[in-house]
Amino acid sequence: MSTAAEALVAQLQELGVEVVFGTCGHTNIAVLDALGRSPIHFVIARHEQAAAHAADGYARASGKPGVVLVHVGPGLTNAVTGVMTAALDSVPLVVIAGDIPSYYRGRHPHQEINLHIDADQSAIMRPFTKRVWDVQHPHELGRAVERAFWTATTGRPGAVLVNVAMDVFSRPAAPYPMLSHADRPDLPANTAERIARELAAAQQPLIYVGGGLRESREELIGLAEHFDIPIAHSLMAKGTIPDSHPLVLGMTGFWGLALTNDYARNADVVLALATRFAETDASSWDPRYTWDFTDTTLIQIDIDPNELGRNYPVTVGAVADVGLAVRAIGEAAKSYPPAERPELREQIRQTRTASFVRDLSEAFPLRPQRILTDLREALPPDAVLVTDVGWNKNGVAQCYELPDTGRFITPGGASTMGFGPAAAVGVQLAQPSRTVVALIGDGGMSAQLPAISMAVEQGTPVIFVVMNNQSHGTISDLQTSAFGRSYGCDFAATPDFAAVGMACGADGYGVTAPDELSSALRQAVGKRRPAVIDVPMVNEPVPTPGHWNIKDIYQGDFVV
Repeated sequence: MSTAAEALVAQLQELGVEVVFGTCGHTNIAVLDALGRSPIHFVIARHEQAAAHAADGYARASGKPGVVLVHVGPGLTNAVTGVMTAALDSVPLVVIAGDIPSYYRGRHPHQEINLHIDADQSAIMRPFTKRVWDVQHPHELGRAVERAFWTATTGRPGAVLVNVAMDVFSRPAAPYPMLSHADRPDLPANTAERIARELAAAQQPLIYVGGGLRESREELIGLAEHFDIPIAHSLMAKGTIPDSHPLVLGMTGFWGLALTNDYARNADVVLALATRFAETDASSWDPRYTWDFTDTTLIQIDIDPNELGRNYPVTVGAVADVGLAVRAIGEAAKSYPPAERPELREQIRQTRTASFVRDLSEAFPLRPQRILTDLREALPPDAVLVTDVGWNKNGVAQCYELPDTGRFITPGGASTMGFGPAAAVGVQLAQPSRTVVALIGDGGMSAQLPAISMAVEQGTPVIFVVMNNQSHGTISDLQTSAFGRSYGCDFAATPDFAAVGMACGADGYGVTAPDELSSALRQAVGKRRPAVIDVPMVNEPVPTPGHWNIKDIYQGDFVV
């Protein structure tokens, strides 16, 4: 008779799971044993946060839910940051955790999370997961797993937890249900017609794209071109529409261009697609800088009804799959005459051309702009850039011209330092033929050194480019500007990351002169092996044309 662990693995196979990320523990080795006899590939991540980030990257790149297997107690708590990162970016993630034996609840067995509530480790993930299931009997397991995959992937995608008492895995298997299927919610025809009419009549319309729009790129471009409407985007949506398109204004918010923020603030009709108007993209919601809807018609479409009107009042709101909605609006728009705004297109061209970085400075350590310039010239056009936080995220989003076939992946909702290294390994496993670069700071690389060993062990040729300013640079700059000095943000010593890479079995490149970065990048791309490139960099702030309210707080000027 098969066990529940074997039934679980069979169910995962039927659900289309090909890769599981995680670490071992006494509560989940029954599952690992069953995985070892299946076609599913298990990636041992060495740390649970790395496992969650790798599964997150895999999900973003593959379009499939990421699956994470963790142990009780510290195993689950180590994974929390990675799971939260995926949850806040609406990435489908299914976490399966082993827990204490069902018959020892309340006796405080080894590694039980207790003190105030017995065996309640699942409560730790409740604030940010879409749903949690506590499984205490074998007949509950299959239903919980089916519901977990359904919940993670339908509506607004997100993270879920299936928490399983370890003895359940070793008990006799119970039947499990097949996965359900449902059509995505479409936009009603009358609503699509109303939106097309509003856009056709607008004098200064704007399409604003958030991170939830992951398809229908051509339909969106067609709609924008028909009415000659410029497109702005959130941090998460960089690359949804190619940077090279003449109607792309760029990113809004803290690090957005002045032209983008000015146009957004003065638009008379805004079509907002799959965006939550996050603080970073909205200049702390201060109407002086990015969005002012006092006299502006806001049309907001989102799969999640909770997002409609949450940060700004909505004139036309619709709960729908944004890809289907864009298609419907595009069809309705065909009954209206096209518009032309050649002066605006030329203004966009001039501003964007000036903003895209091209820095050939011979200064050393390198300026961050020079690093981005060398990356742009050395990488193949379909390369995937996976970032952490700091210059590697904000600078790329602001002034790196992403090639039309390129991809930008970043932790937008949580801005998690340490996301990039492990997430890049997951991305590479999902898309093995592409060049994948983890563009990270020395703080982020230090936080996730296990990712290098994981890349070597999995044979994934991730290129880890470490922008090394021996500091948590963005915060150091912020502290210096607000308090006159930096303390507690800069490192007295930092590893030789190239040597660390070689010690882990990867190639290592230590950049010691301005022209060596380009050479190292080309060698790493050509060799198709895991590589660590350590690039000394000056600590230079990212320009912030928008506004961040925390600067007011430091000055004692509290704006609410």
